[in-house]
Amino acid sequence: MIQIAIMGLGTVGTGVAKVVAENAKQIEHKLGEPLQVKTILVRHFKDGPYRQLMTDDFKKIEEDDDIRVVVETIGGVEAAYEYTKRALMAGKHVVTANKQLVAEHGCELLALAKKKNVNYLFEASVGGGIPILHPLTQCMAANRIDEVYGILNGTTNYILTRMVRTGAFFSDALREAQAKGYAEADPTADVEGIDAGRKICILADLAFGHQVDPASVPMEGITKLSLRDVKIAQRAGYRIKLLGRAVRLPGGGRTAYVAPHLIPEENPISNVEDVFNAVVVRGNATGEVMFYGKGAGEMPTASACVADVMECLQASPKREEIGWSADTNGFEDPMELHTRYYFRIEGSLTDAALAFGQVEVLSEDGETAFLTDRISGQDAQQQSKCLNVLACMRVLA
Repeated sequence: MIQIAIMGLGTVGTGVAKVVAENAKQIEHKLGEPLQVKTILVRHFKDGPYRQLMTDDFKKIEEDDDIRVVVETIGGVEAAYEYTKRALMAGKHVVTANKQLVAEHGCELLALAKKKNVNYLFEASVGGGIPILHPLTQCMAANRIDEVYGILNGTTNYILTRMVRTGAFFSDALREAQAKGYAEADPTADVEGIDAGRKICILADLAFGHQVDPASVPMEGITKLSLRDVKIAQRAGYRIKLLGRAVRLPGGGRTAYVAPHLIPEENPISNVEDVFNAVVVRGNATGEVMFYGKGAGEMPTASACVADVMECLQASPKREEIGWSADTNGFEDPMELHTRYYFRIEGSLTDAALAFGQVEVLSEDGETAFLTDRISGQDAQQQSKCLNVLACMRVLA
């Protein structure tokens, strides 16, 4: 009998307990012996099917030699960071879905796990139920990864889908998402791009092998997005999506950011709707590969956590450990990237042409919406200073 512990009994923690119980036969067949949740760390006791497993004393997990894997689903950083370090120090594998903890302290925790000859795994921290970290580090290991981008937050994608389908304003689409349980009462981390930003940091860490400090990554959400721009983009054959992007630069540097983009409708990622997520990895040998599915939710995320538990228990001692260097040098401002830009201005086509030269006009009716040629972010910012800019976004091309 293999015994594990769960820290936190919220949505994901409850899902982990359910997956272990409901898929017991399949798990036992693959591990060769049964898997059992022995202890669940909680802040407050509550009645339910797991009441007899609950404790509010972490030492009952830390000092129990029978517990081989700890699943951290507390969220946040402070308690999760302390308990994760202590569990690793005690020689226990740790699995987490905590993207903030991994983005901010993953390098340190991976180094500690290696020192203690255990695993620290976090597949569920980026794509929920979408397998992306394992394919990135294992299946595409023969590639040089040049870019990773994707729709990394289901809440914002749902809001944008409703704005396109029904013509809802952002505020109305947000209220609908909250009513359906897709958005928190305080949706700041989602709609301001912070959640997606933490995820793109983790993807960049693994893709490029160097620490990306979340504080260095510009994170722009969708709160300032106008329904007018959504409609203009749609008429012109584009969809607006909130993307996290991590890019290897020609000189060997790297960059990452989160921002709304216009995406051509022929790009498969433009058709990813509602609460679904998608991640595209571009390798120098494979070209672009897309991973698609539900990026959050109780059971999809729990499924990824339990898969990591099983990998910890089955891992070969010869397996190369995942990880990245703590060196943050080489990270550059994403404004260095060259791409096309979308502008909507209060002014005429003549004004646009004087600022940018040749442009592609999308709309002219009192205001002018247009696309520039490929330019750097600095140039886009500098050349638009003479215009009354109402909206500005990058184009994925």
